[in-house]
Amino acid sequence: MRRTVVATVLALLLVGTGCGPGRAPADAGAPTASRQDAGQVERTLASLRKVDDLPLYEMTYVGDYDPTVGVPGAAPPSPFGCSLFAALGDRDRPLFARNFDWEPNPALVLRTDPPDGYASISLVDISYLGVTADPAGDRRLLDAPLLPFDGMNERGLAVGLAADDGARAEPVPGRPTVGSVRILRLVLDSAATVDEAVTVFERYNLDFDGGPPLHYLLADATGASAVVEFVDGKLTVDRRRGPWQALTNVPAAGVPDRDLRRDHRYGVLAKELDRVGGVLDPAGALRLLDGVRQAHTRWSVTYGLRGGEVRLVTAGGGTRDYRLPMS
Repeated sequence: MRRTVVATVLALLLVGTGCGPGRAPADAGAPTASRQDAGQVERTLASLRKVDDLPLYEMTYVGDYDPTVGVPGAAPPSPFGCSLFAALGDRDRPLFARNFDWEPNPALVLRTDPPDGYASISLVDISYLGVTADPAGDRRLLDAPLLPFDGMNERGLAVGLAADDGARAEPVPGRPTVGSVRILRLVLDSAATVDEAVTVFERYNLDFDGGPPLHYLLADATGASAVVEFVDGKLTVDRRRGPWQALTNVPAAGVPDRDLRRDHRYGVLAKELDRVGGVLDPAGALRLLDGVRQAHTRWSVTYGLRGGEVRLVTAGGGTRDYRLPMS
């Protein structure tokens, strides 16, 4: 099924863009993650198209990549101010939503379908690949799978990150070390449920050096969700206890709800999610995200964890809709 999905989407992209692979800039770096043959590289880069003035691009990755290349890896050297929530009150329509708040960098909607993993759709800030104004033909895009800032896979497992200045991850002997953004790719490729995603986190040490400490929100198609944090150096999992779960930039694991609500953005999310009993459609979720957006919000996105619907709104107000076929 996954091979068919990629072929179909790629064909649609090529028909819609009519563009070639482009010319690589003179300073284009060599990709490290790609395990593609020359034809797959050409088809991947040919699928790139600009769809919004954010600027926002779309690309379909054809072929294989190594998600662990270069381990140990470091996090991007910038803080993230973000708002995330999982609205799980309707078991037939669980939804994951987030604002990504940071600098005005170009972004990429990335479709991946690795031979030995789950197909997914994710969002990447491509400035962290060294890609700037004109990405056409830039081979550094072949490393884009390594840096998803949020995403959902074909099993309905979604994950997103946010800065948590109090987090500290102490290494566990015998575990490999990966960057704190790279872990999202390992989760999307191999986890179908929140429990499986937590197991992925438990296999690795996370490297926060060179970037902000992070914490993570997970949710899946069964209606499960959890916050993954690092408290006193140790991985801590805080599973949801009601019809919703939210995360901003304050520690959440083991923190009383009344204290969490003192954070303005968390308080706004909690009040509305309580009011609706954790039931929101994409339009309602985007209105709620708009209520906590900041001047530096780059994108707002919702993921339908059962139907595979993705709705993306960029800083300029442009809206894009996608659908990830679910398995």
